[in-house]
Amino acid sequence: METGFAFNVLMGFLAIMNPVGNTPIFLGLVADLGEEERRVVARKAVSLAFIIVAFFAIGGNLIFRLFGITLPAFRIAGGILVFAIAYQLLHGRKSHQHHFSEKERESMEELENIAITPLATPILAGPGTIATAMSFVGGNRNLAVILVVIGIFGLVCLATYLCFIYGEALMERLGQSWVSVITRLMGLILSVIAVQMVVEGVKGAFF
Repeated sequence: METGFAFNVLMGFLAIMNPVGNTPIFLGLVADLGEEERRVVARKAVSLAFIIVAFFAIGGNLIFRLFGITLPAFRIAGGILVFAIAYQLLHGRKSHQHHFSEKERESMEELENIAITPLATPILAGPGTIATAMSFVGGNRNLAVILVVIGIFGLVCLATYLCFIYGEALMERLGQSWVSVITRLMGLILSVIAVQMVVEGVKGAFF
């Protein structure tokens, strides 16, 4: 297995998950919670996101067969979806694929529910993240490839968890300007990955 593949998977997940860019969102959602409660919410959200993406990475082909979906079609649709998220990041906006409004947050009965929605899904393990994971796995049933994709996503989840629990210190060190720069850089990387997904989908469908 090429080292370049692992690097592409890492960069793809870092771009779509955007741990640094999502940290202010996490801090805003858990502003009323204590330190220990924040850790519980962060841990649950990241764990659920990992389970969701791992499920689709492992069972994606079965899901395709059940619903009659082809891999090229999924790659094209996923690429378009990922590009929409990248477009929002490039313009420094919060993607509606990722974030809930403040009004929706206030309407939740329990603050801990944010670990499931919106943190675990759709912020961390949204359609774009799932599409990215399944695209990397593709139609490949090689166990090593699947394990690499899941393992690297696990590392990105760990990085996200650390960003969340040390979020306040991180934001103070970086400052809003650097967070904005990182978000736009992730948007650029994500847009390239999205285009590549569409190109591979078109090639698989017509050539």
